[in-house]
Amino acid sequence: MDGNFLQNALSKTRQVDDFTSRLLEIHRKMMEINKEENIRLGLHRSDYMLDSETSSLLQIELNTISASFPGLGSLVSDLHRSLIKQYGTSLSLEHKRVPANAASTQFSEALAQAWSEFNIDSAVIMMIVQPEERNMYDQYWLSKHLQDSHGITTIRKTLSQVEAEGQVLPDGTLLVGGQKVAVVYFRAGYAPNDYPSEAEWSARLMMEQSSAVKCPSISYHLVGTKKIQQELAKPNVLERFLKSEEIDKVRKCFAGLWSLDDEYIIKTAVEKPELFVLKPQREGGGNNIYGLDLRETLVRLQKEGGDALAAYILMQRIFPKASPAYLVRGGVCHEGLAISELGIYGAYLRNKDKVVINEQCGYLMRTKVSSSDEGGVAAGFAVLDSLYLTGKVMFQSIDLFTHHFCLDR
Repeated sequence: MDGNFLQNALSKTRQVDDFTSRLLEIHRKMMEINKEENIRLGLHRSDYMLDSETSSLLQIELNTISASFPGLGSLVSDLHRSLIKQYGTSLSLEHKRVPANAASTQFSEALAQAWSEFNIDSAVIMMIVQPEERNMYDQYWLSKHLQDSHGITTIRKTLSQVEAEGQVLPDGTLLVGGQKVAVVYFRAGYAPNDYPSEAEWSARLMMEQSSAVKCPSISYHLVGTKKIQQELAKPNVLERFLKSEEIDKVRKCFAGLWSLDDEYIIKTAVEKPELFVLKPQREGGGNNIYGLDLRETLVRLQKEGGDALAAYILMQRIFPKASPAYLVRGGVCHEGLAISELGIYGAYLRNKDKVVINEQCGYLMRTKVSSSDEGGVAAGFAVLDSLYLTGKVMFQSIDLFTHHFCLDR
């Protein structure tokens, strides 16, 4: 809700990153007309890795747009509980130690509550998807729950379809294909490839100008950029937003984060690239830069001069302990050392000053072979997994995810 903070924090990035610049331009237009967003819905996923040196869960990133796999992740947890229940005796495992995972149901309930707050019974929820959507079955479970439990219709549209079929009425109502839209749920629109022409950008602007609930709104989208994550890690910045008793709790989760206007940290990263990750302002997996490629990129950007470095941030590389795992892909079981990433889903809904929902909504486990740098499931680097708890207190005594049963994407 702090538009000036977002604009100022991303001011250098916009000069060298066209995608961020276009998002900021839409955001600026909404600020100029003092666009009101009475109902705000966020469906997040905060991702962590267990640092082997400190045994702390350190945050990788916060996803505020298209937080994927609540549907399939929930099914994988059910699958693993069922398999262990059937074969647990021979495996020496207990099915109750795989935590129940209601991410799909809870995300659906948050969408339904946002629809209810909008308060037009004939309106639909519109899911923004990619033209050749590969992850439709993850999305399907949310639509199914909305229909079965609440009688809410979900329509699926690409950005280009919204531009062709959509309009905003004088009262702010968003119509798409003649249907009133209560909630716009983005499962696309997070990457430059989602905007191949001006039609897609026109659709994004149209939706922002409407009174429909956006999940996320343009400002909520910008909050999830890598640069904002790094800005929040600076001294005295969290104090702008949080109470003092909350700040220490949040900072304990932060890994090292640096902007590239720090010559000392650039020099350190060039000398020891294995200790860092270079991140652009992109989502979806497969974008980060590691090792010798990181060194070469930093050296090249320094030689080019200008503001090119502002398109990236540097992050401390986290080294979780590798554990034996069995990964099934294409019907073939592979055994090897693997590391895991834990995502905690969360929903936030407010109507004006009233906070309607603010709660965790289950989890996502992704596991990859330890030799892989990237970790995206849809991008082909990781598999869906489940937690197996070995201690008495959940998330405080996780035995380094000793047991893995993984499913191909």
